[in-house]
Amino acid sequence: MQNTSFDCQQRCHSNHTVMEQSRAEQSNECFQCQEEEREEGITLELQYKRHNGSLASGDKGRRRSRLALYKRPKANGVKPDVIHNVSTPLVSKALSNKSQHSISYTLSRSHSVIVEYTHDPNTDMFQIGRSTESMIDFVVTDTASSGGGGQGQGVANGEGGQSAQSTISRYACRIMCERSAPYTARIYAAGFDSSKNIFLGERAAKWRTSDGLMDGLTTNGVLVMHPAGEFVSEPAPGVWREISVCGNVFALRETRSAQQRGKLVENESNMLQDGSLIDLCGATLLWRTPSGLRHTPTLKQLESLRQQLNAARPQCPVGFNTLAFPSLAQRATIDKKQPWVYMNCGHVHGYHNWGYRKEKAGSSAVALTGGGGTAPATTGERECPMCRGVGPYVPLWLGCEGGLYLDAGPPTHAFCPCGHVCSEKTVQGWSQIPLPHGTHAFHAACPFCGTWLTGEHGHIKLIFQGPVD
Repeated sequence: MQNTSFDCQQRCHSNHTVMEQSRAEQSNECFQCQEEEREEGITLELQYKRHNGSLASGDKGRRRSRLALYKRPKANGVKPDVIHNVSTPLVSKALSNKSQHSISYTLSRSHSVIVEYTHDPNTDMFQIGRSTESMIDFVVTDTASSGGGGQGQGVANGEGGQSAQSTISRYACRIMCERSAPYTARIYAAGFDSSKNIFLGERAAKWRTSDGLMDGLTTNGVLVMHPAGEFVSEPAPGVWREISVCGNVFALRETRSAQQRGKLVENESNMLQDGSLIDLCGATLLWRTPSGLRHTPTLKQLESLRQQLNAARPQCPVGFNTLAFPSLAQRATIDKKQPWVYMNCGHVHGYHNWGYRKEKAGSSAVALTGGGGTAPATTGERECPMCRGVGPYVPLWLGCEGGLYLDAGPPTHAFCPCGHVCSEKTVQGWSQIPLPHGTHAFHAACPFCGTWLTGEHGHIKLIFQGPVD
């Protein structure tokens, strides 16, 4: 099956980055994706959470919001082979063979263990990390976590897109995908560098296993959470675990970078499944499988849903002007016809510059936007003219990354407080999932922008006013 593909999406959500080129142009260095070819072969997707369809600076090369990995023309997988016990000062000499993959465990200043890896013809290896070097297939950067509303933006400096003080490893993790059915994919902490080596220094958490082999953890760890049930039919969060360099599963450390590892979880594995979340301490990825993606909307279907919403001619119940969701390509700019919502009640209006509760909201300054509309510089607390409920007043944005949806249902609900609109099942599912934040905190967040969810449920049902004629 040469057309077999593996997909990833950073935002949170599938297994490999998607690039819009033809499959005939595939090579070991370049992975392409065809958006509407989900039914052909095997498509696993990695989705980058907090990016609503594309990175803030645009999807370029291996830096994308979503990655589709295809079966390579030639297998590049590796597996453990020979173990060497060497003197630490001689490690660099022992690793001089740049054609040999290896992992070096520094036990002390005088003693190291080197595990050589040999070629595995049955697997393809894909590496994820902050480095822009060619051995990294999916380049990820820190995304700005937010306690407030609005469009989430990545934090990037320069062409490499690396944040000034990134907590993501340059070589964060690697995924090994079987080249034949059932195309099992397994995740391992740490990736091989340009010299095909992984170094675990003296301060890194490492140990000898019961069978005499070596294992270890990376500095900030690679966390994985598999869904408790089927991601699309009965979405329920599982338990966050940490994955070791050799793919073993452990309970979380006391803090993210603590020296003491958690307890080994023997009845769980590093095998990815539909809805598995991968957290790299600064970026969260979502893994999607072909069966799961069949339940999600494509870009064409999302556009159709947008047009159906607009065809219903929703109106502002006060100004009686017709509202319209902007095109998917215009998702970062507020339009003058943009629907706005009162988050505490769900009533949808057009934008108006009144109703502030200054005793709670503070400043009511207004800023002009590039789309010709207006938006308050600080939205603060607003009073709904329909029900007098007081709360945040924000613009509505259609969720544009189909891989983050749990179904293709109508967009009737919005996440609080950011205003990203999607199906009821999608908001209910994501509002239950705690995502890692910092060294030991967890918060439910909008999958489209990363904003922490607020309110009793984390989402609201939208109440539209139909046309009066």
